[in-house]
This record gives sequence, structure tokens and C-alpha cells, in this order.
Amino acid sequence: MMLQHLLFIKFTWLDAVDILLVSILLYQLYRLVRGTVAINIFIGVVAIVILWQVVSALQMQLLSRILGSFISVGVIALIIVFQQELRRFLIFIGTSGILSGNFNKRRLFSLRMRKSESTDLMALIKACRNMSESKTGAIIVIATKTDLNFYASTGEQVDAKVTSRMLESIFFKNNPLHDGAVIISGNRIVSARCVLPVTEDPDFPSHLGMRHRAAAGITEASDALAIVVSEQTGEIAFAKEGRLKYSITLEELRERLEKEIS
Repeated sequence: MMLQHLLFIKFTWLDAVDILLVSILLYQLYRLVRGTVAINIFIGVVAIVILWQVVSALQMQLLSRILGSFISVGVIALIIVFQQELRRFLIFIGTSGILSGNFNKRRLFSLRMRKSESTDLMALIKACRNMSESKTGAIIVIATKTDLNFYASTGEQVDAKVTSRMLESIFFKNNPLHDGAVIISGNRIVSARCVLPVTEDPDFPSHLGMRHRAAAGITEASDALAIVVSEQTGEIAFAKEGRLKYSITLEELRERLEKEIS
């Protein structure tokens, strides 16, 4: 009887639209949390919801009630856990043109920053060396697997090839773009003057400034890499997964970048 019931389920065009919209929603949510610590929670939630729907379809009433109660109670916890991701998603909805009349379906499905070319590490290291010698403060974020479009959108779009002169000119103290982070994807400087989250680690060294805190913060929130040049000392620091290694040499920087990017 169950098999016969399933075979005669009516499938209308509204069902197709429903499935399409849910797929788009899940895809955008996935892209927001991909590469972050929240991705495992997201996958777990999706798995539980799918299991709940399967159990309900099979009319397993006791297990269905247990899973339903778990999901209803867990919504509040999920809002707390995903508060940053939900904020980013709502900002994306408001700025992507879906509600503002500038809807672009290519943008909806293709928000990934270009990574066709690998980053020019020699140009990056040369820029860090020159800025270190001149004590020019800088923070450079390199996207890896995670798209940093949300953070890139907080700054000024540049879309220029990675060169040492371009990076040095951006962080020149009289340049209006110097106050903030540069985001690099592939071999392109995507944006400058970007605002980054700062680390909330209570054990973070107190003698380090906001650039170092932002470098730790962005690498906690994503799988990006970050380089900081201190304005006070000229020392170079490298951040990954929220951990900051400061006072490193140019050779150490090159080795770390080659290991992570290649």
C-alpha cells in the first residue's frame, strides 16, 4: 500500500518551483559557511532535516515526533550559532538585486571570485619586503577555498593584477585606500580598504594592534590566509586558522605561502 501511495503522488509545476527555490536557498547558505567552522554544523542540520522528512514519509510516528521536537527546539540554538552567517545571508539578499530590481541570475549562481591564475608570490613577497623596510602598515588577505565576497564588498573594488607596485601604492599612507585590508583571489587584487572581523580570543597578545587582530579574526572566520606588516616595527606576521606567527623572515613567509597556495 505504501509503494502504491508513493507511485501515485501528484507532482505539479508548483512542486518543481518549490524544490528549485529550496535548492537555491540551501546552495547560498552552503556558500556562506563553506570553509568555515560552521560547515560541519550546516551539514549535520541538513542531514537531520532530510532524515526527519524520510521518517515522516514512512509514517514512523515516534521517531518523527522526536526529530520534530529536536528541530523545533534547535532553531533558537541555530540562530545563535549561525548569527554571523545569517547576517551575511540577509545582506546578500538585500544587495544582490533580488529585491531591488537589479536581479542578475548569473550573479546569483556565480559569486565566486576569479582564481584562474595562481597568486604571484614573488610580487607579494617583494611588496612585503619593501613595506617592511619602509615600515608601511599593511594587511593582505589571500582567499583559498572560501569566497570572501562578503568581506570584499565592504571595501572598494580594485580588480587589478597582483604586482608589488600596486600593493605598495595601495598601502602608501597618503592613499585613501590604505586604511583597511586588501583581499586577493588568484592573481587579482579584488578589493582594498576592506573591513575584517577581529579575533575575540582573550589570550591574544595585547601588544599587537588591530591589523594583527583582524588577521587572526578573518582566518578564524574562514580558511583564508593573512599577512600583516607592522607600521611600528616593520615586522611581518602570518595568520592561518586564527593562529598568528609574527616576526617571521621573508624566507619563512615564502615557504609558508608556497606550502599553503601551491
